[in-house]
Amino acid sequence: MSESPAAATPYEVLGVSPAASQDDLRRAYRRLARVTHPDLGGSPEKFRRVQLAWERIGTPEDRARYDSASRSGTAPGSSDSTGRTWAPAAPRRRPETKPRARAFGHPGGQERVLFLDLMREWVGRGEDLDDPYDPVLVRSAPPEIRRTLAKAIAEESTATAVVELGIGYTIWSNVAAGREPELDHIVLGPTGLYAVNSEDWGAPIRLVKGEIEGETVGHDEQPAKRLARSARAFQKTSRVPFTAQLIVVPDSSLEEPVAPVSLGWRNQAFVVRRSVLPFVLRGGLTGGASTSTIDVFEVRDRLQQAVRFV
Repeated sequence: MSESPAAATPYEVLGVSPAASQDDLRRAYRRLARVTHPDLGGSPEKFRRVQLAWERIGTPEDRARYDSASRSGTAPGSSDSTGRTWAPAAPRRRPETKPRARAFGHPGGQERVLFLDLMREWVGRGEDLDDPYDPVLVRSAPPEIRRTLAKAIAEESTATAVVELGIGYTIWSNVAAGREPELDHIVLGPTGLYAVNSEDWGAPIRLVKGEIEGETVGHDEQPAKRLARSARAFQKTSRVPFTAQLIVVPDSSLEEPVAPVSLGWRNQAFVVRRSVLPFVLRGGLTGGASTSTIDVFEVRDRLQQAVRFV
């Protein structure tokens, strides 16, 4: 699997330019290793990131391999092409081996458009932008631009996972929620109705007092509270209650497969690893109210009338 475009490069983690000398690189690593070392009061999470960055570019040989892979668009340690993975998937015809879930809306579409606008503005209106997904160009872009692309890919990945579950499921993407931020997805299946947001901060996250925190999560972002507000707003207008709220993140961002946002008995919000999402949607969540087969058809009809796309 290729790296997230939102993930910091080893050079960014160590705080040096890709053109830095090997001596400057070594000095930066030693300084950060001291500052972040857990035995000296540092953060274990940051210390691990510093160590991983050093492992990837610490020697001239490793650095040359990393730089070569980055220029070619192949994520180091992966056989996949980063550029091909980041670009939108081309439509393709394939034999229908099994029925697929119903899907409505355009997952990641808004973020793709915003990414292209931001890239053109950053590169310069007068400049030719032959390939906005060129890995070298994307890696050199500001973090907010890379995060926008990562968000688009996250939404697309969630939608793909749901569609593969089969005909018993329906997914609506980019759904308006009144004056609140839109819902990335609404997913209906045999185990219930889920309000889902797809995120990728490019780094590990943790749950603290009912909210998601992390080195790359904005202080005012409050993703759990934002999803809760949007879900309540949609419920109010549609009069269809959600079984649970899910925030889907890359596997590498979360230590456990599924984590409750809060520990109270009324908690209905969970952070879920991307690879675990199909199992959650098939099996439901502990304490969640299942929807009967008859209810699924009724709820789907009501949602078709209520859903408005952004």
